[in-house]
Amino acid sequence: MRSSSIQRNTAETAIELTFNIDGVGEARIDTGIGFFNHMLTLMTKHGLFDLAITCNGDLDVDQHHSIEDIGIVLGQAFHESLGRKEGINRYATITTPMDEALSTLSLDISGRPHLVYHVEGLKDKIGVFDTELVEEFFRAFVNHAKVTLHVNLLYGKNSHHIVESIFKGFGRVLDEATMENPRIKGIPSTKGSL
Repeated sequence: MRSSSIQRNTAETAIELTFNIDGVGEARIDTGIGFFNHMLTLMTKHGLFDLAITCNGDLDVDQHHSIEDIGIVLGQAFHESLGRKEGINRYATITTPMDEALSTLSLDISGRPHLVYHVEGLKDKIGVFDTELVEEFFRAFVNHAKVTLHVNLLYGKNSHHIVESIFKGFGRVLDEATMENPRIKGIPSTKGSL
């Protein structure tokens, strides 16, 4: 089973996370941040993996530590769950509409952390959620999952719709890239490792 459970405790956050790549889209999310709970639930549902997260963070300071640390732990769990990465597609590109917003995400499970994030025009906040933390979440995930991720907003006006398009696409791109392909023998790299 391609799954992982991780606990991470710091002076800023206490996180318990369980991740199963080969799930059915079941989410049990409690980050203390309502909008972020919603985005992670969408990501899980559309990625068809199972994800359970509890996070007790220093929200009296702000949301940054909780969101970044969840990105770290999810990235670690993703990396651990893939094991040797044998027989996976490795690459995926997904374009996802959400009403007037359209985003494209491209993923390479490369072993090389790199984030390209082209998302312009978000309002500073969606409710009480700091939208600059979307990029921080993806940067933390990429660095600890050891993947290359390109996030490109093609267009959109409503900030909620834009971020929702991105998180739905993120789930979908993770699903497609991690699918086991019977035509791929061993590790999908001419180097023999990822």
